Amino acid sequence: MVTTSLRKGNNLQFNISSEEMYDIFGKYGAIYQICIGTNEDTRGIAFVVYKDIYDAKTAIDHLSGFNVANQYLIVLYYRQAKMSKKFD
Repeated sequence: MVTTSLRKGNNLQFNISSEEMYDIFGKYGAIYQICIGTNEDTRGIAFVVYKDIYDAKTAIDHLSGFNVANQYLIVLYYRQAKMSKKFD
């Protein structure tokens, strides 16, 4: 399974629902899980976990810069080491 990180950078609507996320990201492959940040530190960030790395790559290729509610998405692979340093 591969986690794709979706970052706000003022780009992910705070009120986007899981269903909307599945509609947007599900077009590119089987999704294992979607986690949407809800507290002040994680609002605007979501993690989409695909079952296959090729599906994650396809989603990143197609959705980076995709316009949702007049805001452009920033879609990246999740990198644990980089995130750990950020919160230390």
